[in-house]
Amino acid sequence: MKQASKTFLFLTEILNLKVIDSEGRSVGRLADLKATLGELFPKINSICVRKKKDRKLFSLDWSAADTIDDNVIRLKKEEETNLFPLEMKEKEILLKEEILDKQVMDTMGAKVERVNDIHLLLSEGELRVVHVDYGVRGIFRRLGWIKWVDLLTNWFFAYQIPDKLISWKYIQPLASDPAQKALKLNVTLKKMHEIHPSDLADILEELGKQQRTAVFKSLDIETAADALEEIDPKFQVSLIESAAEPRASDILEEMAPDEAVDLLLSLPEEKKEKLVLGMEKEKREKLRELLKFREGTAGSIMTTEFLSLMEDKTVKEAIEKFKESSLPLETISYIYVTNNLDQLVGVLTLRNLILSPLETPLVELMNKDVITVKIQDDVDKVAEVFKKYKFMTLPVVDEDDHIKGIITLRDAVDATFPEFQE
Repeated sequence: MKQASKTFLFLTEILNLKVIDSEGRSVGRLADLKATLGELFPKINSICVRKKKDRKLFSLDWSAADTIDDNVIRLKKEEETNLFPLEMKEKEILLKEEILDKQVMDTMGAKVERVNDIHLLLSEGELRVVHVDYGVRGIFRRLGWIKWVDLLTNWFFAYQIPDKLISWKYIQPLASDPAQKALKLNVTLKKMHEIHPSDLADILEELGKQQRTAVFKSLDIETAADALEEIDPKFQVSLIESAAEPRASDILEEMAPDEAVDLLLSLPEEKKEKLVLGMEKEKREKLRELLKFREGTAGSIMTTEFLSLMEDKTVKEAIEKFKESSLPLETISYIYVTNNLDQLVGVLTLRNLILSPLETPLVELMNKDVITVKIQDDVDKVAEVFKKYKFMTLPVVDEDDHIKGIITLRDAVDATFPEFQE
C-alpha cells in the first residue's frame, strides 16, 4: 500500500468505506478486517468486502489494497479479480465481528472494559492492531459526532475529550464460544496469575456465564484455585461444575482445605464423592475428615494447613521450616508446639524465633498458656474467643488436646457474619 509515513487509523473510521478498482468502479464496501493472532500486535491479512445486495462476505488479501484516501479503498489493478468467499483459518479473527462492542479483560487495570473502537497502525505497507479504545470518545466517533463534540468542548471549555486506549498487548478478548478459547486467550503479555486473586474474582463476577466459564477454563490450576476462593459463593458451584472432573479435583486440592470443604458441601452428593475420589490420597483423607464435622462448629470452619513442631526442636529448625513453607501467611502467623503424643503444649510467634539464639530449644521459648477451642464448639463461641484475645488464628483441639487444625480470623468472621462474604 502506498503511503508517505506511519498513519494511525480507527476501525470505525474506515468501516463501510467504498472499495473500488483501479478504474474507480465499485467492488463493494469494507465490512470487516481479518487479523492473524500470535504476534504482539496482530497483522491484518485480509479486507472483508460486502457486495451490494449480497449478505455474504468476500475477502481480499491485504496486499491487494493500493491506497486508502478520499474515503475510498482503491485496489491494485492486478488484484481486482482476486475476490473470494470469506473463510476463517486457525488463529484468525474478525475485528468488527469478534472484538468491537465486546468485553475484554484489561489485565493491567484488572477489570473488564467494552471495546468502543480499535486503533490501527499503517506502517510500511502493513496494517496492525495496536490499541483498543474503551472511552466515550470512541462512541462519539462511531456516531459521527466527534468533530462537533470537539468543536463544542474546545469552544466552551478549551478542552478535548481524550482517547482512552489500552495497548493490545495487555488485552485478552473474552471468547463466548468455549471452542475458541485457545484462539482468543493467547494475546496478552501480562499473565493471569499476576493479577491479585480478589481482582480476578471481581473480573469473573462481571462477566456473563459463558465468558466467565471460558476465562476460568483458561486459568492454570493454582490461579483457578486462588480465584475460586475469592469469588462469590453463588458462582463457585457453576464454575467448578464447568470443569472436567480431573481438573476440578486438582483445583479443589489447591484450595485451602476449609474453602474446598465449603464448596464440596454445596455440590450434589454424587458429584462431591467423584471429585473427592479424584484427589491424591493425603488431601482426600484430610478433606474427608473435615467433611465429617457438623456445620456451624469449629471443626467445620478450620483448616488443616498450619505449622507445628515438636517441643525438642530448636529455633534454627523452626526458622527453616517457616522458610520452606508455602502456606498462606495468615495460617502461619503462629507456630504451634506439640509433645511426642501430638498434644498441643505451646505456641510461638515469628518474633520469638527471630530474637532468640538459633540453638535454643522451642520448649524454653514457647508460651505454655495456649488458648484453644474444641472441634465441637459452635462458631459463636469461636467468635467470642477471637474478640476477647485479638488473635490472628486459633488452634482447634480434640478432647485429648491433639491439635486438629486452626481457624483464621477471616474464616471466623465469614462464618459469624456471612453477609461480609458478598
